[in-house]
Amino acid sequence: MGNSSDKEILFYAVGDVAPFREDPASIFKDVTRTLNRADIAFCQLEINISERGTRLPQARHTTRANPKTARAIKEAGIRVVSFAGNHCMDWGQEAFFDTIEALKGEGISVIGVGKNIEEARKPAILESKGSRVAFLAYNTILPMGYWAEANRPGCAPMRAWTLYEQIEHDQPGTPCRIHTFPHREDLEAMREDIKKAKTQADVVILSMHWGIHFIPAVLASYQRDMAHVAIDSGADLILGHHAHILKSIEVYKGRAIFYSLCNFAVDLPFTKEHAESKSFKEIQKLNPDWIPDFDCLYNFPTDSQKTIIVKCIISKGAIKSVSFLPTYVRKKTAQPEILTSKDERFREVVRYIEEVTNNQGLDIKYNISGDEVVLL
Repeated sequence: MGNSSDKEILFYAVGDVAPFREDPASIFKDVTRTLNRADIAFCQLEINISERGTRLPQARHTTRANPKTARAIKEAGIRVVSFAGNHCMDWGQEAFFDTIEALKGEGISVIGVGKNIEEARKPAILESKGSRVAFLAYNTILPMGYWAEANRPGCAPMRAWTLYEQIEHDQPGTPCRIHTFPHREDLEAMREDIKKAKTQADVVILSMHWGIHFIPAVLASYQRDMAHVAIDSGADLILGHHAHILKSIEVYKGRAIFYSLCNFAVDLPFTKEHAESKSFKEIQKLNPDWIPDFDCLYNFPTDSQKTIIVKCIISKGAIKSVSFLPTYVRKKTAQPEILTSKDERFREVVRYIEEVTNNQGLDIKYNISGDEVVLL
């Protein structure tokens, strides 16, 4: 009889990916061997892969990657890509479709986007070792016109509304409470998608582009609402991204929610002109440790160097275990490096996740086993 591990699916997930270099494969140099061990690996794509298109006026901080990038992502071991993010339509429909076609041409499943809303909401279902795993992706960070409709291409929206409540009504200019709520129709659509996917697959994994970027720890209240509805509807794992820094981990009804996986393989070289631009100075205020360095390829706040790889073992049609591999992004080269438990930076990543999780009133229990952190 075969070993029971022969039937176990090894799944890895990473956060934002956006190589912007002549040799895009080089950004994955130190993680390719690990990611290629996975039966299925996932990332969030933050860049258009195209040489066509015109930059839309509502696009902020955007670049285009050369067509070699799709092959580099595949060679890094990634088989499922969410393109449902706030950069999907940055260069118009030409680049949007070029990106999808480039990835699919490498045999990569693309989720959360399509020629219309029906296609954008369609799951990718991968079969491995006797189990079927469904992937769905949604986006809350939505420049105007980026979401798909019945006759318009774009991403699957999971919109949220914001209400500012003045705490002291008789005191003009005093601080306010910020309330955020999921869009009811989008929430119901997501619920339907998950329930339908659960009839087609054993495990449903949800990708969510959401949250408050760069500000340490803070979650928007709509995120927990959406996450809990998703799990109540049958989702088995939630992978969040967009914040560009790590955020809380929550275990809800035995299912893990990673509110932000941070960046993973993102090039962000800076020019003096960009560092002095009004648009950059506005977001720079969100994180006090954000100091541009013109000699680096990774111009993000210090917090953004700490990242993780989510690891799941799927066995007999269910998630058997969830853990993460502490990882660090080198500022000079923007390359991620998987850490060993002997490395002081390993503890630094674990402590950071503990702090941001506790800050939001959440609590996770874990064990360190070898070079990974196992959620209990």
